[in-house]
Amino acid sequence: MMLEWEQQRAAMVAEQLRPRNIRDERVLAALARVPRHMFVPPSLRERAYADMALPIEANQTISQPFIVALMAEGLGLRGNERVLEIGTGSGYAAAILAQLAAHVTTVERHPTLATAARRVLDELRYTNITVLDGDGSLGWPAAAPYDAISVPAGAPDVPPALLDQLADGGRLLIPVGPPDDQRLLRIVRRGDEWQRIEWGAVRFVPLIGAAGWDDDPPQMP
Repeated sequence: MMLEWEQQRAAMVAEQLRPRNIRDERVLAALARVPRHMFVPPSLRERAYADMALPIEANQTISQPFIVALMAEGLGLRGNERVLEIGTGSGYAAAILAQLAAHVTTVERHPTLATAARRVLDELRYTNITVLDGDGSLGWPAAAPYDAISVPAGAPDVPPALLDQLADGGRLLIPVGPPDDQRLLRIVRRGDEWQRIEWGAVRFVPLIGAAGWDDDPPQMP
């Protein structure tokens, strides 16, 4: 079965990611290594490498592989960075980032998800990931500054706390806007200034928290 999973990952890279212009070879290699099937419910494992989001606990989802790859590539990681991820979810994206950076701090507001992610990441022997319970919209200032921040959830605006926790030269990727009109922003800090580039329309679950939406956010149409 292990060979079959490896073949499915190889096909995912060749048929889903390369044709959609994911070009960073380190990102592609990480997607080919990390066992996504370990991060989805057992009943959905046969679809683990399909180009789709899948439901997990707490009414959340594991993002489709292309989105995980796009976010990872956009951070421009080279191996020595300290990364903050907002919204651990299943832990899959954190595992990808951990292949690309020195350390990943990931914050999850659902304790059940944080616990499940820790269990899988421990089983897979990741030693450079710290999973924390908390309001990710406020970041995690205790471990700041970060060389890169990934926010795989749509916010009404860019949380000021995340900008403050970004190191000089650091990169922040975050979708901003209501569920039906989100835009993915790539923000680079240059001293006391932030360069913003819009990467186009996206569709993410809402970022819930003090600097995000409240517990009753706008619904996706």
